[in-house]
Amino acid sequence: MVRHDVSLLEQERRPQSFSREPGPLIDGRVIPRPEQGSVSSSGRSRTLTMNRFRTSRFKNTEARVPRKEAWIGDVRAGSATSCGNHIKSSQCLVAFNTDSAGVLGIVPVEAGNGHGQSISQFSCHSDLVTDFDFSPFDDFLLATCSADESVKVWHLGPDGQDLPSSAAATLGPEGCQVETLQFHPTADGALASGAGKVLKVWDVANEKPLAVLDTHNDQIQSLSWRPDGTLLGTSCRDKQLRILDPRAASSAVQSTLGHENNKDSRLLWVSTSDYVLSVGFRQMRDREAKLWDTRKFNSSVASFSLDTSPGTVIPLYDPDTNLLILAGKGESTIYCCEVSTAVPALTQINQCLTEMKTRGVALVPKLALDVMACEVSRVLQLTDGFIVPISYTVPRKSMKEFHEDLFPETSGNTAPVKASEWWAGSNEQVQKVSLDPSRRLKLAVTSCQTAEKPMLDCQKQNYHSGDGDANDMDNLSSPPSSLTSPTTPSSMAVSISSTSGFISSPSQKSLQSILGLSSKFRHAQGVLMHRDTHITNLKGQNLTTPGECDGFCVNRERVAVPLLMSGGQISVVELTRPGRLPDTALPTIENGSAVADFCWDPFCTQRLAVAGEDAKVRIWCLPKGGLQKTLSQPETILRGHTEKIYSIKFHPLASDILASSSYDMSVRIWNISTGKQELLLKGHTDQIFSLAWSPDGQRLASVCKDGKVRIYEPRKSLEPVQEGPGPEGGRGARVIWVCAGRYILVSGFDSRSERQLYLYTAEDLSTGPLTSISLDLSPSILIPFYDEDTSVVFLTGKGDTRVFIYEIIPEAPFFLECNSFSSTEPHKGFLFLPKTVCDMREVEFARAVRLGQSSIEMISFRIPRVKKEFFQDDLFPDTEVWWKAALTASSWLSGSNGQHEKMSLRPKDMTPVSEAPKEVPVRKYLPSSYYLEEKSDEQKKEELLNAMVAKLGNRDDPLPQEAFEGVDEDEWD
Repeated sequence: MVRHDVSLLEQERRPQSFSREPGPLIDGRVIPRPEQGSVSSSGRSRTLTMNRFRTSRFKNTEARVPRKEAWIGDVRAGSATSCGNHIKSSQCLVAFNTDSAGVLGIVPVEAGNGHGQSISQFSCHSDLVTDFDFSPFDDFLLATCSADESVKVWHLGPDGQDLPSSAAATLGPEGCQVETLQFHPTADGALASGAGKVLKVWDVANEKPLAVLDTHNDQIQSLSWRPDGTLLGTSCRDKQLRILDPRAASSAVQSTLGHENNKDSRLLWVSTSDYVLSVGFRQMRDREAKLWDTRKFNSSVASFSLDTSPGTVIPLYDPDTNLLILAGKGESTIYCCEVSTAVPALTQINQCLTEMKTRGVALVPKLALDVMACEVSRVLQLTDGFIVPISYTVPRKSMKEFHEDLFPETSGNTAPVKASEWWAGSNEQVQKVSLDPSRRLKLAVTSCQTAEKPMLDCQKQNYHSGDGDANDMDNLSSPPSSLTSPTTPSSMAVSISSTSGFISSPSQKSLQSILGLSSKFRHAQGVLMHRDTHITNLKGQNLTTPGECDGFCVNRERVAVPLLMSGGQISVVELTRPGRLPDTALPTIENGSAVADFCWDPFCTQRLAVAGEDAKVRIWCLPKGGLQKTLSQPETILRGHTEKIYSIKFHPLASDILASSSYDMSVRIWNISTGKQELLLKGHTDQIFSLAWSPDGQRLASVCKDGKVRIYEPRKSLEPVQEGPGPEGGRGARVIWVCAGRYILVSGFDSRSERQLYLYTAEDLSTGPLTSISLDLSPSILIPFYDEDTSVVFLTGKGDTRVFIYEIIPEAPFFLECNSFSSTEPHKGFLFLPKTVCDMREVEFARAVRLGQSSIEMISFRIPRVKKEFFQDDLFPDTEVWWKAALTASSWLSGSNGQHEKMSLRPKDMTPVSEAPKEVPVRKYLPSSYYLEEKSDEQKKEELLNAMVAKLGNRDDPLPQEAFEGVDEDEWD
């Protein structure tokens, strides 16, 4: 049972007196400040009774425990006793004690969002790790202390996987077990540690102690820096609470009897005030929390009793909200209280009953919270097998705007001084930053390392993305520097290219149009075409095709869909005959083996190549007009692979050339006309995820499960000519060539299972990707389609509802984000038709075929333009006639090269927009009555708002006039 005051029995035993000092001012009256145990005539503590009438914005705070899918599993937490919390969190990483002595578990914070994530085992000491702490100024700097009598400082990898083998600094040995430590809150590189009776303050950079305080009579149980970095508070086994000034004296500034029992006690500072909070045990072993005023340190000013459980209480305090979390080791109840110093009080808000018992708890830093969901605090509960994220939220009617009353400015992550400067007397404070997402920008590459940086010149120059004068930036109501605050929550993340300062974000509402270059396709609109173009009543399709397969295949005349039937049957549907398919069974291709991958011959719309799980590739030739009866006899069977085939790819220029990859870790190149294997490429050591021919047909790229990207020149060497690091993990990847073969684009996953895009230069893979961007979390592999004419890449996965669209340019920032397309239900496949089917009069630059649960639908991608009567030649350059072979198989194999012819996409009756007559702009004058008319306040507000929008430029508003690019400005209406 929770009690807010001391028991009546103890009150009767103690003298009842009031302080002579004036108390707080309430309703114009000075209320005397009571001592601990002072009571009113009703027998209750006066201080805590007044708290009943105090209102709080956090009184309705709720604790929410997510489903198990969002927990971090495979933890195997340790059960060793120590004064530490056993788990700590930075904005990026979580560290926790494991069941192995001297070993910590390391895992990214994002792993708690339902990602599959393996735990990294970090062997950092030769004995039990008693305590550890992340630097407030570096998310990857971790200090640890141990029973091996040493303190070590480590630089961890950004993904939690690349762990150091040696410490960046080693402090000690201390002569006894080091029990507790904490980084300085304002000085970079200052660290306090407690070993036995001795407290030391270290200069980590120089690996030497700045202060040695030997003022304790027994083992130090906890230490806490005052948030402004001027004082240290400690709790000790001798039951004393002490306040020390490390720079001024070697003895305690002041001390008092804290708790009556010497069992593990803790002390925390309350914000930057003169108040401290302690938790411990009474003489009868019931647990309690006390609030102390250090200006009058002889007795507590408020107390909070819990229960008689033997588990040590771990306190966590949030100085921004004054919320206090109390969790007992070995228990399943977590208390949430509010601390008040205006009228000293501890008030319980809620309690959370968890499914498992607590081994340790930690607070996630404020800058990592989802503030738009009104998440005011997040606690990580360490249990025997899981790390459970518990979110504390304040219910609000609207979650669309930032609630400033819940999120005051918080401490940033830039250190104002170094350890030596603080020791010399500097008391500079950490600059506060806003938690408002609209005023913050996450500066990151592929890791989540953060630092405050000034706005880059290129960002400032492109702040309006070319709209208006760049000098108008000086007239903005909020300064640009507000955009350079530290990190945003993961849900609001914006990544920056590793080779430039431009934004290349996959966020739903990109900041790229404000801070960087923009694409002429940024307002692309995906439109579901009329149902007259759909094919419906598609039955029995196989939805479990391998990840290396696109799920179905399409050419400009027909669609092939694998069926969930024995014998690897494939249904072929004519695109030229849309409508409802009959309920009766349709004629199929009986492949004889389950389909692993299949694709249409680009130079023959009647030829289909099918790779089976029986290690054979069958070439099927359909009759003219489509499949009229079941086809069971292939034209050719290609034999040579010894194990199941992964994928097959036709040559882009030469007829009858086909490449295939297999479980036997080989890539074989076939001549279909002869049915023979011509080349056998070696060099892979694991599963080959994907193959791609270069546009000129001279090179072949592959991405492999062994974490390598390779380039072959098959006619010159059977071994790879280049090799470089690829995506991590074994979840799959895809590779394509972009920018006329100058670059390679790989879609895959990072170590945290986020879907990523990696861009490589084709001339040198060894240095790794030029840049990479994170998209989202999904188990399906992103299947890319690249349009060489527009340099636009479309990306989506089987089972997704969203299609990402980027324009890729051969210079920083490389990726220019465009509007994405979202469907109402997940698609089973998403492929594109040739450019010649697009409607130029509707400015349609791509057309896709979407495979649904039981239908085939057409999706049109268009660019909004004003003067559609003109041919938009800036969007539609001459396209390659890629459906006609440029070489024969024998000529390519003998070393010949070729290229496709090109054709214009312009209809004969359309004039290019670049040749359109120029219109003389006519200034439109409003009648004088408009200016003389009396306007209402609402009309004036509307005019003022319109003027502001016109001045600043609203690039997020997809008006056709603003989306037009590539011609002179005076053409616009």
